[in-house]
Amino acid sequence: MSFAIVCSDLGFAWRDGTVVLDGLDAAFGTGRTGLIGANGSGKSTLLKLAAGELRPTSGSVSVRGRVGHLPQSLPLGTARTVADLLGVSAARAALHAIERGEATEENFAAVGDDWDVEERARAGLDRLGLDHLGLDRTVGTLSGGETVLVGLAALLLARPDVLLLDEPTNNLDVDARRRLYDAVDAWTGVLVVVSHDRELLDRVDEVADLRDGRIRTFGGNLTAYEELLDVEREAAERMVRTAESDVRKQRRELVEAHTKLARRVRYGKKMYEQKREPRAVMKLRKREQQVSAGKHRQMHEDRLEGARERLAEAEELVREDSEIRIELPATRVPAGRTVLTATGLRAPAPGPATLRALVVRGPERIALVGPNGSGKTTLLRTLTGERRQEGVEVRTGVEGVRYLPQRLDVLDDRLSVLDNVRAVAPDAPVQAVRAGLARFLFRGDRAERPAGTLSGGERFRAVLASLLLAEPAPRLLLLDEPTNNLDLASVRQLGQALDAYQGALVVVSHDLPFLRGLGITRWLRVDPAEGLTETGPR
Repeated sequence: MSFAIVCSDLGFAWRDGTVVLDGLDAAFGTGRTGLIGANGSGKSTLLKLAAGELRPTSGSVSVRGRVGHLPQSLPLGTARTVADLLGVSAARAALHAIERGEATEENFAAVGDDWDVEERARAGLDRLGLDHLGLDRTVGTLSGGETVLVGLAALLLARPDVLLLDEPTNNLDVDARRRLYDAVDAWTGVLVVVSHDRELLDRVDEVADLRDGRIRTFGGNLTAYEELLDVEREAAERMVRTAESDVRKQRRELVEAHTKLARRVRYGKKMYEQKREPRAVMKLRKREQQVSAGKHRQMHEDRLEGARERLAEAEELVREDSEIRIELPATRVPAGRTVLTATGLRAPAPGPATLRALVVRGPERIALVGPNGSGKTTLLRTLTGERRQEGVEVRTGVEGVRYLPQRLDVLDDRLSVLDNVRAVAPDAPVQAVRAGLARFLFRGDRAERPAGTLSGGERFRAVLASLLLAEPAPRLLLLDEPTNNLDLASVRQLGQALDAYQGALVVVSHDLPFLRGLGITRWLRVDPAEGLTETGPR
């Protein structure tokens, strides 16, 4: 099999000396590959190295063919147009000049063979559901999801041999995600996609797991790969149990050996004191017993050490990311209790199903869905009181209303994890806060680390801790796209934390598998024209 991307002993470190990759060997061939791994493992860096945007500090990465790269954050000027983004501005301007009679050599050279440039550009936008966008529209007027799709349309128009996508579903609404899935399904070249989107990763041909600086490749989609990991984990856990049993057995035998040796020593001493045998014989026997005892003791200690080594090896094989294990009984809200009421909601073109008021009762779990730019974040900020809307009145019926914005910027980077949580729970005993943080995997000195030094996954857990350990206990949580930029382990940990939460929940998300896993009880759709309406399960 020929590979389009080959990494040989690849290494990369930032200027401050932080090592991201070291001695990585990997290869990617034709087909769709899902690149997964924990936050900070080097996935985005690997894509940038393959795209030529970064230079390796050691080793090499070679790519066969032209590369198209869609990064997480597109470097876009707000004054640029959609045509600029698509890379057709020059050919389009020359074509228009020729149509006006300016038949210059420069204009013909700019057009080349691309006489249908506008039609191709429009077809590329239409394919991704962007038929409403004009080619002269500026980037500054686009939503985040529209910007991502225009960037993808530009890559598809360029027809690269190798397509690299980094978290392409971030900020995309449900319909936009489906159009992106269709584009991925139709791709016949080389595709490497970094994503936490389960539906997208279930459409790939192989999974590449970047973990501890090494890549493991599996032929199949994410679900099949996780099933394999489950089988391996069960086998590894059986090996751990067997090794633990062996360690206990060797400990028992060592204790028994020590007991027997102690008895022999006592017997020998007694015989020596009673002088039942000649002194020379007893001394010889004593030396023989000491040698035998030493060998016997060393044999059992060696067996115990071997058992411990086998246990360590077995434990090393257990591939299991740390899990958050918490209980949050103080967040419980009695069924039917009114948690929040928002009245005076308006819509430009209300329909028969448009809601004029939103009533949240405990312990409801409400999903707010809708197209990009429809006003979901605005509604959340209105419910928290951060934003005021004319005519809208919000009343809360519980203490502890907590809001998690998209940017997760709720920590003070100068403070430790412990002090960040104490800032939202000032009356809680320090040991109680420490105990709570331990359940979020911040044990001992880890709780003392400044928030500004945390990795992406650690920071997310610290944010969760500050959200859920606050006092008064949160009884209404408002979450805005909480899974954006999270790796699969962090998404799972978020689900674990919310499983323990017993209050009311309102969450904005386009991640349908995540929403389904939360046990959503009501689905509400935010539409820019019709406003807020009830919708069915997704």
